[in-house]
Amino acid sequence: MKKYKFDEISYELIENYKDGFDYSEVLAKYTDFFYDYDYILGDWAYGKLRLKGFYEKNNKKCSEINDFSNYKEYIKKHCAYECKYFVLKKV
Repeated sequence: MKKYKFDEISYELIENYKDGFDYSEVLAKYTDFFYDYDYILGDWAYGKLRLKGFYEKNNKKCSEINDFSNYKEYIKKHCAYECKYFVLKKV
């Protein structure tokens, strides 16, 4: 798996559906808001990248809306049908 760094935090690309990962686009959108999250999901709609943070179930900040075990459900309900997406895991 490929590893990437954003603001000195390392991530591993664990899923890249339809080749949705674009390093320069993520770099442009990435902010300190995502520092705490265990995972970052990026999805594409209308040519725009959206980022969403998720936590591992054992993380005290985890709730139903940001529980990584529900990310496939999030994609079905909140993303464009068959959109390109990717998942980064903090290492």
